[in-house]
Amino acid sequence: MAADTLKSTTGAGGGAAAVRRLLLDNGALTALIVLVVAMSALSGDFLTTDNLLNVGVQAAVTAILAFGVTFVIVSAGIDLSVGSVAALSATVLAWSATQQGVPVVIAVALAVVTGVVCGLVNGFLIAYGKLPPFIATLAMLSVARGLSLVISEGSPIAFPDSVSHLGDTLGGWLPVPVLVMIVMGLVAAFVLGRTYIGRSMYAIGGNEEAARLSGLRVKKQKLAIYALSGVFAAAAGVVLASRLSSAQPQAADGYELDAIAAVVIGGASLAGGTGKASGTLIGALILAVLRNGLNLLSVSAFWQQVVIGVVIALAVLLDTVRRKAGATPATAGAGGGKGRQAATYGLAAVVTVAIVGATSFLHGGSPATANPRVGLALSTLNNPFFVQIQSGAKAEAKKLGVDLTVTDAQNDASQQANQLQNFTSSGVDSIIVNPVDSDAAGPSVRSAGKADIPVIAVDRGVNKATTDALVASDNVAGGELAAKTVAEKLGGNGKIVILQGQAGTSAARERADGFAKGLKAFPGIQVLAQQPADFDRTKGLDVMSNLLQAHPDVQGVIAANDEMALGAIKALGAKAGTSVQVVGFDGTPDGLKAVEEGTLYASVAQQPSQLGRIAVDNALRALRGEKVEQTVKVPVKVVTKQNVAGFSG
Repeated sequence: MAADTLKSTTGAGGGAAAVRRLLLDNGALTALIVLVVAMSALSGDFLTTDNLLNVGVQAAVTAILAFGVTFVIVSAGIDLSVGSVAALSATVLAWSATQQGVPVVIAVALAVVTGVVCGLVNGFLIAYGKLPPFIATLAMLSVARGLSLVISEGSPIAFPDSVSHLGDTLGGWLPVPVLVMIVMGLVAAFVLGRTYIGRSMYAIGGNEEAARLSGLRVKKQKLAIYALSGVFAAAAGVVLASRLSSAQPQAADGYELDAIAAVVIGGASLAGGTGKASGTLIGALILAVLRNGLNLLSVSAFWQQVVIGVVIALAVLLDTVRRKAGATPATAGAGGGKGRQAATYGLAAVVTVAIVGATSFLHGGSPATANPRVGLALSTLNNPFFVQIQSGAKAEAKKLGVDLTVTDAQNDASQQANQLQNFTSSGVDSIIVNPVDSDAAGPSVRSAGKADIPVIAVDRGVNKATTDALVASDNVAGGELAAKTVAEKLGGNGKIVILQGQAGTSAARERADGFAKGLKAFPGIQVLAQQPADFDRTKGLDVMSNLLQAHPDVQGVIAANDEMALGAIKALGAKAGTSVQVVGFDGTPDGLKAVEEGTLYASVAQQPSQLGRIAVDNALRALRGEKVEQTVKVPVKVVTKQNVAGFSG
């Protein structure tokens, strides 16, 4: 009787316990289902074939990087260098194939070898040099990024056409990056679950000393583990560059954090010993769904970072709860658990389809908005110039009755490509793009053209793609004006330094070309130094402070934007506007204030608010089928203390 009672009691709670255990063991999968359902309910544009394929493409690079990072984290390590290694590998491929005439097959092999070498160096420093993984891979992050810039000379390199097909689609609809992601995921799962090196990863991550005492050659295994991470990083770099049709020296910047986040969200523990490829894929999909859905919902890119940070924190918290509850560790090769795992994934798919199908009725009969929908893809909002473009665009959109959605690529060409794809798949009526890089924006703009969506480029043009109009100031002409202004102020003779923009960006290249052309007319002007300060005020302050130590006799400064000029003014102190003349670029509010105060001699103003207004006006005209000029030039203007009072921007 007692036995029957006990059995009955256990059975009564068994159902709830089983559900609880299922959720704990599959927390990432549960989160993905919830996200898909929520996004389907909130946005009628989310659950379309084109958009779901976009999610897969946008997850591909992060997932491939994350598969390699999974090996490292399972073995209780960390790899912060994968983003930079990806950029370096792609740069090596493009440079060797297009500029050195190396056969493409050999160039691809060189890219893979580059990834392997970087991984081996990481492994050697960690296993034999006894450096903490964080420090060793942080050093490689800097070295690989620097080498990428050195090889490319700071400029994007066109990718070989035969390799660029990796960024295309099969049959006109199936993206190749998704196929590559699946193949690399299967390879990662095989390595983790079916190979000696995979079992070694779990042993080292579980207890490195015990693994060593059991006869495992831990140091050699670590070399292999980090080399594998390098191979996956190289593959991710090639896929990313293929999507952008060019190897960008600044590509994949910060992607190592996304890769680590995907692994952790997927159920791996940073303490090592647990993790699996399927969980990593789910983690990468969660990040992609979040970004895609938040883009469709017009959530600010700044808030997107907040949301993703919260998700990562919750994932780690879930891992802690799972461990305390005694949930099954997420390890590969769990014997009889494979069938149950497959059944779980199948059940999850059925539940998701059912719920999503139900939520789709929420959008089935919703009327389309009466106002035209325009997407504005800006390169960054971390710069007053582009903030002013946004302000002008918003003011004109409100005036014309246009629903304007603004995205911020944070100077990441790949992220901007994703945002442009999201605009296309959501069916906006027109797109305005301010490219991070003119070459990298080409494929996405071509896709918009195929969907018959008018595209207006603002401030920078788009290469290898047709836009309805380019609304821009001439950066080269502006650079010439800046050089002429400082040279004439110095009477045609003097010593100057130049603060350049972020290496690899088209604006930095064009303005630098303008400075060089303008100074040719003034042989008495000596350029003491040219250093990049990345369009950033703080870096402008630091770089100018350093240059003053080497060149205390400097008499003039040309900065590629007002932010760097303001940093230089801070470094110069009382010299600014007296013994040293500083000329900026953009005509931002802070820059104009400094001109009025006399610390900044002049700013080459591009009237960014006008750029935004004219871009929206042309987007609406193109949408209506009205004639628009192919190139709309907004004149630049040198603003000094004499005319600043009448300048509005």
